Amino acid sequence: MAAAFKKAAKSGQRQHRERAQPSSRKHLGILEKKKDYKLRADDYHKKQNALQALRRKAQEKNPDEFYFRMTRVQLQDGVHVIKQLEEETTLEQQKLMKTQDLKYIEMKRIAEVKKIERLKSQLHLLEAEGKQPNKHTFFFDTKKEVERFDIATHLNTAPQLVGRVYNRPTLETLKKGSILGTTTPAQLQKLAQQRKSQYNLLRQRIERERKMFVVAQKLQTRKDLLDKTQKVKLTKETVNQPTIYKFQFKRKR
Repeated sequence: MAAAFKKAAKSGQRQHRERAQPSSRKHLGILEKKKDYKLRADDYHKKQNALQALRRKAQEKNPDEFYFRMTRVQLQDGVHVIKQLEEETTLEQQKLMKTQDLKYIEMKRIAEVKKIERLKSQLHLLEAEGKQPNKHTFFFDTKKEVERFDIATHLNTAPQLVGRVYNRPTLETLKKGSILGTTTPAQLQKLAQQRKSQYNLLRQRIERERKMFVVAQKLQTRKDLLDKTQKVKLTKETVNQPTIYKFQFKRKR
């Protein structure tokens, strides 16, 4: 068994390589190896299969079958030539359509900007400009005061209102006011959810306005390309910005 295994093992066997082109036959070119034959055979079979498929398609073709392309193809000197369709719109008409599309996008974008400003005026935009959040620092003399510190007691307000940076009434104000005095934690949570939904709506409108601005830039670029033909492409068009071209300066006479 050991001898048979040793005979069958690949590690100790000799490598059998394909012979090279003899020096006396080098003038005939490179000697074809098996990998070269495989590529040539695959290419040959691929072409034969394509010819066979075309032959079968021609045999099974219905002579009475109609294709819409037949209305645009003419036979000239035994070659099928497609008739060039007349231009449906002129250059001036294309410019006018681009201008109308651009005006419509700008109108919708301006309407969205007004909605954003109206929504901003209704909300308290805290930290909207990317500024650092306000911090309230309390100072104590001893560590015991720090351990016993209760922010709601110190600010003299309800524990549910501690997280507010704005409109944080004291306990006396809550007791005096009939509406504020009857405000329950469930009502406060409902108001917080409504405020959160308003901020989500504001974020969506800001994102929609940004996308409309990008679309308007792309339409303006396509409109400019109708007038200026000599251009150099600097950047590729992406989702967030249009294609940037550098037009060749031409002095008007």
